[in-house]
Amino acid sequence: MARTVLRMTVVFEGHVQGVGFRMQTLRVARGFEVAGTVENLPDGTVRLIAEGVPAELRAFVAALTEEMRPFIRKTNIDEADVPATLCDFKII
Repeated sequence: MARTVLRMTVVFEGHVQGVGFRMQTLRVARGFEVAGTVENLPDGTVRLIAEGVPAELRAFVAALTEEMRPFIRKTNIDEADVPATLCDFKII
């Protein structure tokens, strides 16, 4: 039986493409026990999908948001409890 984790889908709006946002997300993720993906979307936003235990996941998103604050205008976050499906962190 798969363990249940929190999955956060975060869409960052602002000047978030072309500034190293995805690479910085990968670097920050390495400091936390999270798995997920980060990708540029055609509308100019960046989407992060990350899974982990709630406290670790929220700390990761908070650290990333603080690190990239100058480039973020708006952040949309959806959360759901799901079976764990991701096993590493990568840029797509």
